[in-house]
Formats: sequence, C-alpha cells, structure tokens
Amino acid sequence: MARIWMFDANINTDQIVPGRYAPYMLKEESALRQYPFIEARPDFAPNAQPGDLIVAGPNFGCGSSREYAPLALKMVGIGAIIAPLFARIFYRNALNLGIPLFEADLTGTLHDGQLVEFDAASGCLIAAGQTIQLPPPPAFVREVWAAGGIVPFYRQHGRFPGQGAAE
Repeated sequence: MARIWMFDANINTDQIVPGRYAPYMLKEESALRQYPFIEARPDFAPNAQPGDLIVAGPNFGCGSSREYAPLALKMVGIGAIIAPLFARIFYRNALNLGIPLFEADLTGTLHDGQLVEFDAASGCLIAAGQTIQLPPPPAFVREVWAAGGIVPFYRQHGRFPGQGAAE
C-alpha cells in the first residue's frame, strides 16, 4: 500500500528543498533525505515511506533547476509523482533519476493520507475500490524508469533512449 501526499499547484523546488539544505551545504549528501518539504510540510520527510505517491496540482517543480529537489524525493523513496503538468526542467531531472511522473489531475479524486495500491510499470492505481489507469508515458520514458534513471540506462545499453543500438 502507498500513502497519498497531496500538494497544491505551483510547488516550486525551493518548497521541495530550500537552498540552505543543498547538498553542498551539508556534511554528507545522504542527509538530503531529511529535508524534502521541511518548511512547507515538516511531517513529510520523517513519515514518507518507500512507494508513497505525491499527488499535486499543475506546475509541480517550478522555480529553479535544483537537481537536488527530485534527488531528495528519490532518497525518501517516492514511488511516483502525479500532477497535471510538471515544470520542464523538474520533469527532466526526475526522469534522469528514474522517478516515475504521470501527467493526470487526481486532486479531486484522491485525498491526503489515503492508502492506495499502485503499480508504476502499468500506471494502474486502485483507490477505495476504484481502478484509475494513468496515461502511459512514451516507451523510452518507461525504459529509463525501469533502468533506474538515465545513467543506469546508459550503462546497461551503451546508448541513450531513442538512439540505435551501440556498435
């Protein structure tokens, strides 16, 4: 079971991880897992469990291109983020890290703290007996997720998604 963490629209990277908690400000990068939403929602980092889902309004990840914002979410084990629209650079950074992102508006369907069943590979979510099929991303995106991110994908295949086989 996965817990739903609800957020409003326009969640920016400074709300996800304020700049003073940037990895270069910390003694160890592993400490970054303590800081997602530390000010915007202090209960998040200590209570998020691997596989939990973030459901948000549009424009999730807007603001600066802080690569450590999605990294902090990966470190706490977020299973996927579902929002109607993502900031482009956040989407790319999350993809590079292998974090599944689904473009759908479930803010009026799910509620904070709700327990759901979720399968990222199929994009199938079951909430209160209702099955919700999320829109499938392109095949290359699913391949990157399955590999765990763009670097693991490259290491496994010797190429980037969409390129021909390595020679």
